[in-house]
Amino acid sequence: MTQEPGLASWLQLTLTPGLGAASLRAMLKQFGLPQAILQRKRSELAAFAPAEALAALDSSAVREAVTRSLEWARASGRAIITLADEGYPRSLLEIADPPALLYASGRVELASRPALAVVGSRNASTQGEHNAESFARALSDAGLTIVSGLALGIDAAAHRGGLAGASSTIAVLGAGIDVTYPQRNAGLAIEIARRGLLLSEFPPGAPPAAHNFPRRNRLISGLAQGCLVVEAALASGSLITARAAADQGREVFAIPGSIHSPLSKGCHALIKSGAKLVESAEDVLAELAGFRPSGFASTVAPREPAAPGGPAAAEAGLLEYMGHDPVDVDSLCSRAGLSAEQVASRLLRLELEGRVASLPGGLYQRLETGERR
Repeated sequence: MTQEPGLASWLQLTLTPGLGAASLRAMLKQFGLPQAILQRKRSELAAFAPAEALAALDSSAVREAVTRSLEWARASGRAIITLADEGYPRSLLEIADPPALLYASGRVELASRPALAVVGSRNASTQGEHNAESFARALSDAGLTIVSGLALGIDAAAHRGGLAGASSTIAVLGAGIDVTYPQRNAGLAIEIARRGLLLSEFPPGAPPAAHNFPRRNRLISGLAQGCLVVEAALASGSLITARAAADQGREVFAIPGSIHSPLSKGCHALIKSGAKLVESAEDVLAELAGFRPSGFASTVAPREPAAPGGPAAAEAGLLEYMGHDPVDVDSLCSRAGLSAEQVASRLLRLELEGRVASLPGGLYQRLETGERR
């Protein structure tokens, strides 16, 4: 890693407001390492950076921000990795705009190992979360570190699967390295910092601003050899990650779903535009050129029956097992582990509530809001 005096110079440049990544890369190309840049006259730097940024370069606010970052990095298990470091992920050097530095908490070596991005909807279905966790675990056992964004839903499930497998997981944050967002994933973030890796290009204390997340997404895909989208609506941040992956020359994979589910629309759109349709972890591994799996278990395990929680919870659980396509009672019994009498009584209540419609041939189909009749 860069020694502290040199690291302070990297931090001074990256923490100066208004000094963008493109300007910094241009100065690095022209003058060399940050210490050499800072020794130049400010008039020499004027061709590369706005006057406001150059005025702020030596400000007390920037010095204080540098001190905070250095203090953060002194704790055990933490590091700041610069473009000049051997430990900087080689895969990020292949993308158009690699960050000048990365804040890391956990197992830094994971950032340089073969990886797969697994992303999807925050409002995932139970089946979607099950698929994400099962695929991630199988692929982690095959030797791929699972990269995602610590969001609710598919991301969190992918991280859990990665941690359960042999190759662990990387969470790329859209906030400062010490800021957990969303807070509901605080326990998961602690576990990732202990057994996996937290990464951010944003300094300690940086809030989860909306414009941070598209930037984070390019790193999720950039760290990986491919990107698997599990569930996604048409207007989804997951599709931004998938597009970034395609632009970076990575493989893009998508799991298909019901034509009636809005969470399948994004995956289907990706498949129509050339993403690989996958039904198993083996499908992913077969497409990754140059990667040799280390041997792994089968992919998607059977779902456990929903835990009991009263009639309303039971009926909601049955809706999850129904999916979005027409289904018969026998299939629901098999999926949910219930008797025909239990399924029939719950279907009747759901039909009376307008949440399920009976169809010819003994079939039933769930109804979305606005479709009830």
